[in-house]
Amino acid sequence: MSKVYKFLAFDFGASSGRAMLATFDGEKITLEEKHRFSNDPVNINGDLHWDVLRLFFEIKQGILKCANSGDRDIDCIGIDTWAVDYGLLDKNDKLLGNPYHYRDTRTEGMYEKAFAIVPKEEIFKETGIAFNWFNTLYQLLAAKLSDDSALKEAKTLLMMPDLFNFFLTGVKKTEYTNASTTQMYNSEKYEWSYDMLKKFDIPTDILTEVIHPGQVVGTVKPELAEELGIAEVPVVAVASHDTGSAVVSVPVVDKKDFIYISSGTWSLMGVELDKPNISDEALKYNFTNEGGFGKTIRFLKNIMGLWLIQESRRQWDREGELLSFDELEQQARAAEPFASLIDPDYPEFQTPGNMPKRIRQYCEKTGQKIPQTKGEVIRCIAESLAFKYRQTVECMEAVTGNKYNIVNIVGGGIKDKMICQFTANATKRVVNAGPVEATSIGNVVVQAIAMGAVKDINEGRRIVRNSFDIAEYQPQDNEAWDAAYVKWQDIISKTNK
Repeated sequence: MSKVYKFLAFDFGASSGRAMLATFDGEKITLEEKHRFSNDPVNINGDLHWDVLRLFFEIKQGILKCANSGDRDIDCIGIDTWAVDYGLLDKNDKLLGNPYHYRDTRTEGMYEKAFAIVPKEEIFKETGIAFNWFNTLYQLLAAKLSDDSALKEAKTLLMMPDLFNFFLTGVKKTEYTNASTTQMYNSEKYEWSYDMLKKFDIPTDILTEVIHPGQVVGTVKPELAEELGIAEVPVVAVASHDTGSAVVSVPVVDKKDFIYISSGTWSLMGVELDKPNISDEALKYNFTNEGGFGKTIRFLKNIMGLWLIQESRRQWDREGELLSFDELEQQARAAEPFASLIDPDYPEFQTPGNMPKRIRQYCEKTGQKIPQTKGEVIRCIAESLAFKYRQTVECMEAVTGNKYNIVNIVGGGIKDKMICQFTANATKRVVNAGPVEATSIGNVVVQAIAMGAVKDINEGRRIVRNSFDIAEYQPQDNEAWDAAYVKWQDIISKTNK
């Protein structure tokens, strides 16, 4: 009988986190949620931060719950989080304040300042990373230009998952998939973009060695292991950017014929490549080249995802009218099709606030029917997201020269069956949806590879397909969706001029 492994995966999203215990018997992975918690940003004096010490407290709670429920014999631990945000340590390895949240407004105006120092085209050729206002490069430039005291005192910069790994092990390393998102790393040379950073006068001596998914960072510190009731188990560098872990879990048969959507607060839509695509067309369409497992490239586009629905629901909650996501989907299904459409990536939708009001203002500005009911707002978002996916597929095929016939959606967004079906309708492609806990599962697969329990990613993906249900959606109503897509393109052109 083969050894039964226990892998503990911590998966942090932008609004919640969870500790998932995976049991692997050599053929199937079984997941058990041990701990779930909210991840709430804190606004202090106009600055938006992550409550990083509470989040580490939740990591300890997750480990304690394993130990106290009879699962103290875990084989290793892996942590993934969102991208681009970081913590700074001083000369004594003490944390210099709470890390900034990527939605903080301090990066406003940084594009212009950055491009005056290094042209936009040069930044893209160096890093292959798409231009997002929250990228680490612009956060650090904002800190530098504001004479930020923490940056001046810093001796080490660690991305968020690497910071948690440091808290657990005392080892300071930076994992590749997260490093690649910063717009400060060259994935062709596999090194930090030192020369470019010097032009920005951003200190490079605070950057650490970059390691790849599947390498062991270190072991849990003795005093922590004793406190938490576990052995000094290895902490593995998984694909620590949550999308990187999610892509590991995509249960594909033909690697060359699939597009993935990691669906959550953001929709990360892309393909796997062997090397970065830094062509003029990739820059034109704002595609990004992020690192993946096995030194692959996640060639993808960031799309504003379920944030639009989540933020709308938060507004209705503030107004005392909280409905479940299932209730909102039912109302959306009953609303008139294609009555109102938006560009999900419209800049006014990027920050927290009254999302239904902003959507109505967008529709008024573009001369459309203004959605009034909750169902009309949600249907507007869902259909518009599906059209954004179609546009991204078409641009992806134009840039790569490949044809993709299957869209694989993974992550929490697959619970919204309406959006899954709309995606099949809009893209005119078969949609495979699942697994739902994609990021945790990908995290586990890399731990299993690191421990020698799984041979490689191909075997890992086969095991994922063998372990979890995958739903299939066939395209429907092609003519109606084609006509509405033309309408959507005309609408968004009015706001993108």
